[in-house]
Amino acid sequence: MERIIIRPAGPLKGTVRAGGAKNSALKLMVACLLAEGRTVLSNVPRIADVDTMADVLRSVGAEVERLGNGDLAVTTPAPERLNPVAPYELVERMRASVVVLGLLLARCGEVRMPLPGGDDFGDRPIDFHVNGLTAMGARFESLHGEIRGHVDGGRLVGTRVVLEYPSHTATDNLLMAATLAKGTTVIENAAKEPEVSDLAALLGAMGAVVRGAGTSHIEIEGVDELHPTRHTVVPDRVVAATYLAAAGMTAGEVTVADARPDHMEMLLRKVNQMGVATDMGPHGLRAVASGGLVAADVATLPYPGVATDFSPLLVAMLTVSDGVGILTENLFSGRFRYVEELRRMGADIRTEGHHAVVRGVPHLSGAPVRAPDIRAGVALVLAGLVAEGETVVTGAHHICRGYEDLVSALRSLGADVTGQ
Repeated sequence: MERIIIRPAGPLKGTVRAGGAKNSALKLMVACLLAEGRTVLSNVPRIADVDTMADVLRSVGAEVERLGNGDLAVTTPAPERLNPVAPYELVERMRASVVVLGLLLARCGEVRMPLPGGDDFGDRPIDFHVNGLTAMGARFESLHGEIRGHVDGGRLVGTRVVLEYPSHTATDNLLMAATLAKGTTVIENAAKEPEVSDLAALLGAMGAVVRGAGTSHIEIEGVDELHPTRHTVVPDRVVAATYLAAAGMTAGEVTVADARPDHMEMLLRKVNQMGVATDMGPHGLRAVASGGLVAADVATLPYPGVATDFSPLLVAMLTVSDGVGILTENLFSGRFRYVEELRRMGADIRTEGHHAVVRGVPHLSGAPVRAPDIRAGVALVLAGLVAEGETVVTGAHHICRGYEDLVSALRSLGADVTGQ
């Protein structure tokens, strides 16, 4: 799908599912390489990034298949049959591929991979990953855009790592590597995201000894080997937030059947402040917006703060809210590159460094716009739900990287949306 066409159709109503979390499923797939044999993951979304990660795993020697019931099975060979080289054409597509760095060092004692790609909204260096793994005994060199690492003696050694910033992917990388390291590893200032806890739960089921996941202090006791298992991916909190935003912007009533309110408490506090009532009932998390939205100020912060992935959704809501709201992006300097597209639709947005000052307007106007990344693309779709006339969002392949059939889900709620 390369473009999505949206026309206003009034309030959205109905029930949808968020499905498995992209930011968890990708790391869980990689973690399967820690144990020889067949590990089965349930609730893995059918999205482009999962397909890309499956190809990365195949490139290093694993077998990946979708089972008849929708589960994903990863069969991992013995370490001597793994290929510790990740190909450029796959890694450059997706930032999450960087987590194979520590894992291949842990299983093979060496690794070669290009610097990872992904969404283009600011510098995201891998220094935290490299520095942490270096403290565990790895040695690295960078040559022609490729990073090469090896471990003298073939096994990482547990140590204390203090992250300069609670990076989600760096925490995942070090957590996986530490499970097979000799001795105990302590990660200080670790990321607290629910997806980190989900990874720790899988690792625990595989025989790893992990304490403190979900806090800033994680301890891992290395073991000699892990074993395959089964695991269910947690629901995607960003996808769930997308449907909450859609309900708010269209003055609708939407229930996300599998949403986890405990994973998005700060976001719910903000959308409540903006006029969207939410409650957890027997059928899921329900969002109701009977009146117009009210502007609020929001700042993105590491979990449990408002996640940076939520920010484009909130900016879309602010464009049609009453008053002026300021969204402060504290994590990625280039995250506002989609703002010009919203302006094409009549949004009143002024950016000043890390701040987006959004003055709500009575209505937006349909226009041809381009999706620069996953979440920004979805924000443009949300804007199209309430814009007069027709909105055409090109670059929809970005959206397919993180959303499983967004068009059908919105149509099931009554939206006038088509994909081409």
